[in-house]
Amino acid sequence: MKKMIWLFSLVLIWSNFVNGQSSQTAEESSLLWKISGKNLTAPSYLFGTIHMIGKNDYFFTETMQEAFKAAEQVTFEINMEEMSDMSAMMPIMMKAFMSNNTTLKDLLDEASYKIVEDHFSKIGLPLMLLERIKPMFLSALSAEDLMKAQTDNEEVVSYEFELMDMARSQNKTVDGLETAAYQMSMFDSIPYDVQARMLVASIQQNDQGADEDYRKMIDLYKAQDITAMGALITEEGDELANYEQLLLTNRNRNWIPVMANMMSKKATFFAVGAGHLGGSKGVIALLREAGYTVTSMR
Repeated sequence: MKKMIWLFSLVLIWSNFVNGQSSQTAEESSLLWKISGKNLTAPSYLFGTIHMIGKNDYFFTETMQEAFKAAEQVTFEINMEEMSDMSAMMPIMMKAFMSNNTTLKDLLDEASYKIVEDHFSKIGLPLMLLERIKPMFLSALSAEDLMKAQTDNEEVVSYEFELMDMARSQNKTVDGLETAAYQMSMFDSIPYDVQARMLVASIQQNDQGADEDYRKMIDLYKAQDITAMGALITEEGDELANYEQLLLTNRNRNWIPVMANMMSKKATFFAVGAGHLGGSKGVIALLREAGYTVTSMR
């Protein structure tokens, strides 16, 4: 079950940082933000996660802990509790398969297919068993293994899982800004051949020493520099940037009324990918446009 949840928490990993230039100042750069004003009876909080990080790099400061404790509920991009319900998840997981009996071999030339085949063989997953799975899910499936390679096989942890455990231990209610079914549907808007090319590119990048870029990203995350994180990914010119409107901008806007409704009822700790926070189209700017006061906390 945990591996299944990894698929959903990782499948949007690229979209977390496909953002434009940030509207935040250097003084404001932070992972934690307090949301107040607009007749809220108590402040809520916005926290930027990174879906995978080495255990030795994981941190959650005292200020973050205090904000978390002050909230009555914790809200993720999707409800993590619902994802533990196998009966509810199985129909959604079936949507991971490509339609019309399309296979990965149909989408790639022989050389590219060999790159993918060798990669999955190396991690013990024969590609013949995964032929019909959407390429972006294959990327997510291999992401944890790639991350371990970049961290010298150090244990990899997820902020979502860690915060979920904290929510349970503090008897907080858990909710989501969108459904797993909605996240799944977005990838039907990205052509399979584009997904396949991104899968090959991610594997090649790792083979060519992506550990240096990964280390930069982790260092920027630990420095809470959301502006530089966005710039680092934007510089890479990833093909996924062409789908920023679908994967990032539209979702950010959709979240604002949902967040407003939740905050009006109880203090909420929102935990979403850090790349959703900054920029003129990010959640921070959109909350301010909606009339809230959003203040960085370090």
